[in-house]
Amino acid sequence: MNNNKEIRLHIVLDNIRSVFNVGSIFRTADATGCAKIYICGMTPTPENPKMYKTALGAIETVPWEYYKTTLDAINELKERHIPIVSVELTDDAYHFQSYDYPHEVALVFGHERLGVNNLVLAQSDAKIMIPMLGIKESLNVANTASIIMFEALREEK
Repeated sequence: MNNNKEIRLHIVLDNIRSVFNVGSIFRTADATGCAKIYICGMTPTPENPKMYKTALGAIETVPWEYYKTTLDAINELKERHIPIVSVELTDDAYHFQSYDYPHEVALVFGHERLGVNNLVLAQSDAKIMIPMLGIKESLNVANTASIIMFEALREEK
């Protein structure tokens, strides 16, 4: 892929509870050349042996760090002037395909049932969402992460 935008993705996992979702996100992070995964709060870390089932080696190829709170990770990213984009169904969220992703961006994915924490949303530079056309209000967080990460890498919008 000729990546003229040279997007660097930083992935923030805000209290995701499923080790299998986290493992799947690691695989997508590897596939998209992610700079780092910020594992926050109750989110399982790669030390959990169940993660190997879905990560399939990606925990060795994608840099990661654990943060006690998601706001700790957000503060570090803000100090580095990296825009924070939360993926959440809010009234002010942009359609994920119409958002102009910066050359370097931190994408925040939230808890499977509760979504991204309101304090984190308040610190976000933007919010994006995937519109739902069916009965369900959202996708699985690992599926959402895959869609959003690859969309952020698209060259032509």
